[in-house]
Amino acid sequence: MKLTGKQIGFFIGPLLFVIILVTVPNDFISPDAYKVLAVGVWMITWWISEAAPVAISALLPLILFPALGVMNISASTAPYANPSVFLFMGGFMIALALEKYRLHERFAINLIRLTGTSGNGIILGFTLSTGIISMWISNTATALMMLPIATSVITLLRKPSSEAGAHISKGEHYFALGLMLSIGYAASIGGMATKIGTPPNVVFDGFVKQFYQHDITFGKWMMIGLPVAALITASTYLLITRILFPNRLPKIEGSDGLIRTRLAELGNIKKEEKLVLVVFSITSFLWIFQGLLNTFADSDVFNDTNIAMFGGLLMFTVPTKLSENKFLLTWEDTKRLPWGILILFGGGICLAKGMEVTEIIKSIGDYISMQRHLPFWALLIILITITVVLTEFMSNVALVTIFVPVVFAIAEGLNINPILLALPVTFAASCAFMFPISTPPNAIVFASGHIKMKDMMRAGMLLNVASIIIIWLLAVFLLEDLNL
Repeated sequence: MKLTGKQIGFFIGPLLFVIILVTVPNDFISPDAYKVLAVGVWMITWWISEAAPVAISALLPLILFPALGVMNISASTAPYANPSVFLFMGGFMIALALEKYRLHERFAINLIRLTGTSGNGIILGFTLSTGIISMWISNTATALMMLPIATSVITLLRKPSSEAGAHISKGEHYFALGLMLSIGYAASIGGMATKIGTPPNVVFDGFVKQFYQHDITFGKWMMIGLPVAALITASTYLLITRILFPNRLPKIEGSDGLIRTRLAELGNIKKEEKLVLVVFSITSFLWIFQGLLNTFADSDVFNDTNIAMFGGLLMFTVPTKLSENKFLLTWEDTKRLPWGILILFGGGICLAKGMEVTEIIKSIGDYISMQRHLPFWALLIILITITVVLTEFMSNVALVTIFVPVVFAIAEGLNINPILLALPVTFAASCAFMFPISTPPNAIVFASGHIKMKDMMRAGMLLNVASIIIIWLLAVFLLEDLNL
């Protein structure tokens, strides 16, 4: 019987764990460092091979660290209740309400109507709406939401050709291809703009708080995240519509009607949508202006985590029909909340804590500190490029979880502000554009049937290069001045 990659990874993970425990000497770096290394290799093997659900793999440190004497059970469980876990939980709750009442769909359709119904206008509308929505909800959910709308537009375009028995023109093919690629890429890019936009951002934020007791406010994150996301989004649109797949299509007949039909299905904005919009607006306002509000209050009463949980809890406590005891969200709605991702965050932070207490991070930093021949700009572009390459083949969350503590060690060894190196690496982890397996949005749009592998690889490779340059330039010339 031929074993699959998942089956092979399932057995290799614990096998490597045992081999490391048996063969690595006890004085390796520090007495317990090899134990953390063994657990990390097991986790990484299962993450890469997808031999077990990522959340199950993330629970390994909770069980193995106390058993191996690395940390006691209290210290091992604490990272799973890290403030960053609750930050993302609150964000997920807000996203559930947006999706439940289709507020994000109403926004997307109206934005597409504003950007025009020519070939490039429609692609621009989908690109902007997908990117903006993915700033607040998961990139997978955003891509899934946009896909049926885009498919309807493509069907509208091709209907006249099919009725006439004509072949699909090159322009029509490029339009469908470009539209699908734009949705897949924008879903990943938009999340860079906010702290809660994509899991790697939250993992990085948790590490910064854990290692340095430092908090990057929501507003300060957007001061660098928004320019990064905006420039990479602009590069995506220009590469697809002007260089790689120019469709040159005029206004698409029937597209206005499709948009009107979609809006008619949604109807007038409902009471529930207005309430969700109010809660979302209040939460966003508090996130962005928390620094100013804390100054007025002369205390640190506002932070990203309690603001996110405040917004999330409001969704469960704001009534839609008080007489019938109905609220915006019910506990039943949390069935769609990705609990596994929250456990994954906790597991990554726990592994990082193990690396910290066993001085693995310090040892890496000591080694790198002796490599002083590389200037900052060269080291930065090397780290960004390595991250972009690796994220094509493994989960961006797993990559940030593994790589960011190493980058911290490199920064400390060279006496560089760790944020200046690690934040660009975190952005780079979201730049997986070449393969369907690289990220769920890629897989979703690839499954539409409008994209060939060679087209995605070609577009993804060029966009990877553009992303590396953009992230590097902004990190070198803007990041330090922001004083994050």
